[in-house]
Amino acid sequence: MKRRYFLSGVALSAVAAALVLTLPTTGTAQDGPIRIAALYNLTGGMSSIDAPALNGAKLKAKEINDAGGLLGRQVEIVAYDTRTDQQATATAAQEAVSADVVAGIGFGDTTFVMAAAPTFQSAGIPFVTSGATHPKLPEWVGDHMFMTAFGDDDQSFAIADYAIDELKLDNVMVWTDNSMDFTKALSTFFKQRYEDRGKTIVEDVSFMMGDTDFSGQIARLKALDPQPDAVFISAIPSEAGVTVRQIREAGLDLPILSGDGFDTPLVAEVPGPDLANDVYFSTHTYLADDRPEVGEFITGYEQEFGTPPENAFAPLGYDAVGLIANAVEKAGSVDHAAVREALAATSEFKAVTGEISYSRETMVPPKPISIIAVQNGEFEVLSIWRPEETQ
Repeated sequence: MKRRYFLSGVALSAVAAALVLTLPTTGTAQDGPIRIAALYNLTGGMSSIDAPALNGAKLKAKEINDAGGLLGRQVEIVAYDTRTDQQATATAAQEAVSADVVAGIGFGDTTFVMAAAPTFQSAGIPFVTSGATHPKLPEWVGDHMFMTAFGDDDQSFAIADYAIDELKLDNVMVWTDNSMDFTKALSTFFKQRYEDRGKTIVEDVSFMMGDTDFSGQIARLKALDPQPDAVFISAIPSEAGVTVRQIREAGLDLPILSGDGFDTPLVAEVPGPDLANDVYFSTHTYLADDRPEVGEFITGYEQEFGTPPENAFAPLGYDAVGLIANAVEKAGSVDHAAVREALAATSEFKAVTGEISYSRETMVPPKPISIIAVQNGEFEVLSIWRPEETQ
């Protein structure tokens, strides 16, 4: 059964979808709603970051529609649950490019982008990932691939710099989820920065997505002599809270470092407030800003969904739709090629998660990065890292 959701509640029949699959897609219809495909892992291990991103996307579409629409037409989010499964992702991408969409958005992880975005590239349809962060994504996919977020190099550098400059940590052990492109890249860039600055990576151990028992990694950590100053865990959200809980239950109180895979309520909920302490991670900036875009987004999200934004992936979904809407407006058209050109020319777009500009060299926007601490289960923004100030 196809997992498909529409803001309007209207779905294509299976017969109609099969017919559409045979048709080329060079642009979208000139009347009716302007459709944006939204591919997200609404169930499975990535759901705690992807579900808020889809909510953010829906909110932006609603605001556009409430203000009169885009080019005089309503915006419709055509959402697919890809279930944290690469085959389901590939199938959804094939369906999405045949569903008369102007562009696609989706995912907070590189592995799933790579299972979907090449299909959009082959169809000549722009794809904007809301939260995936591997800096080589545009290079790997092609000229129809755009990123809303910063690159993993920057977020790894940010947490490494904070660990050295503020936490005064000299020696770090690294744990890496070796099944994901994002997590492998995060560890690679963290180790590069840490060692370039004269500090020591004492050991690097791995695990795989779906692991729930980290006793082996904890035993290796306990056996190190001398003990490291901290452990850097490159993980996705489903592993974040579990690793924190098991490390603390083992009686270890050393700082735990990570990237935006830890930007999930699970970091506090799984271990509980008594154990969720001394956790530091880098993530997308918005909560520390007093810009009007931030306050308006938070208010709108709370009104629409009855809860504050769960994490930074919610505004990233919002911003991804905003980027596409801005490009459609600039192009004055829903033609795929025109929208792609307008996206590539994006400059100083006032997004909730920071100003976004692309250049001829890269479709990875340089953006500020937040350093978040978790103490007693509470999240606090400690500082903002800006790439132009440190590189």
